[in-house]
Amino acid sequence: MRCSVRTFVAIGLAATALVCAPPSFAQQRARAVAPPPEKIEVWRVRDDIYMLVGGGGNTTVQIGSDGILVVDTKLATASDQLLAAIRQLSDKPIRYVINTHVHPDHVGGNEKIATAGSTIAGGNVSGAIADAGVGAAVIAHENVLARMSGQAPPPPFSAWPTDTFFVSEKDFYFNGEAVQILHEPAAHTDGDSMVFFRRSDVISAGDVFTTTLYPVIRPEDGGGIDGVIAALNDIIALTVPAEKQEGGTMVIPGHGRLADEADVVEYRDMVTIIRDRVRSMIEMGMTLKQVQAAQPTRDYDGRYGAADGFWTTAQFVDAVYSSLAGGASGGKAAAARN
Repeated sequence: MRCSVRTFVAIGLAATALVCAPPSFAQQRARAVAPPPEKIEVWRVRDDIYMLVGGGGNTTVQIGSDGILVVDTKLATASDQLLAAIRQLSDKPIRYVINTHVHPDHVGGNEKIATAGSTIAGGNVSGAIADAGVGAAVIAHENVLARMSGQAPPPPFSAWPTDTFFVSEKDFYFNGEAVQILHEPAAHTDGDSMVFFRRSDVISAGDVFTTTLYPVIRPEDGGGIDGVIAALNDIIALTVPAEKQEGGTMVIPGHGRLADEADVVEYRDMVTIIRDRVRSMIEMGMTLKQVQAAQPTRDYDGRYGAADGFWTTAQFVDAVYSSLAGGASGGKAAAARN
């Protein structure tokens, strides 16, 4: 009996609170229907690893004799342009799509990109399952699938991950090199992963590292400030700089320019310093309003701050406060939040 592979996949302060609230899923969806970008820029990072910029989060593309691997698929509105940019690089089959997390600016093109590809299948599998080779495999941590399928309404079923993992690492060999998918718990969300191309010495970091804004932390999605710092430390542990601490291992951020270890170290130090400042203020019994007034980010605002837009400085401080108040800082901070 031949059946579809999809059948196996499965089954005063009120104003302050409003201004500082983290972006809701509705806001995420609003970004997902943004107009398509004028152009997707393609940058060769190293060997056959490319960084595609525009139309949502950064996309990483690896090309080789086995086919094409894509990390993150941008907004749904940019999916046609993303596929066209990939096809300009190669006409080889798209074999794998990896999602670093669940947000629409990184998974919006899943359906388009995955259905344009094909899964490596053979033997009894290809004989027993009618569409075993149809569509690229979509790999993500199981929390990505749980949150994606739990949305109301959920994305199309063909956009969901088809291959999930629950352990700290998933790895496989593709295009002549080891590919490691490393889960970073409770960071930007609870489903974050970064992808390490070992021979190429390139890391696709997802939104645990960006060069454009303060970290976007979503406590309601399982994220937390300590998890972000732990993820940044994990990136630093993998990276090795070249001469004069420049170059070496390259890091593709979730948003922003190509980076190296020195950039990640600078970003990690900034996040750690702000975390420690807010924690100290919480321990002194300061409320969120008082912490906001103290401007714990002031010396970094010129580089990473924003007064308006999707993720503001006030929202970042609120997220850090919420993350710490709900953790080791305990009930005293939680009670002082307002």
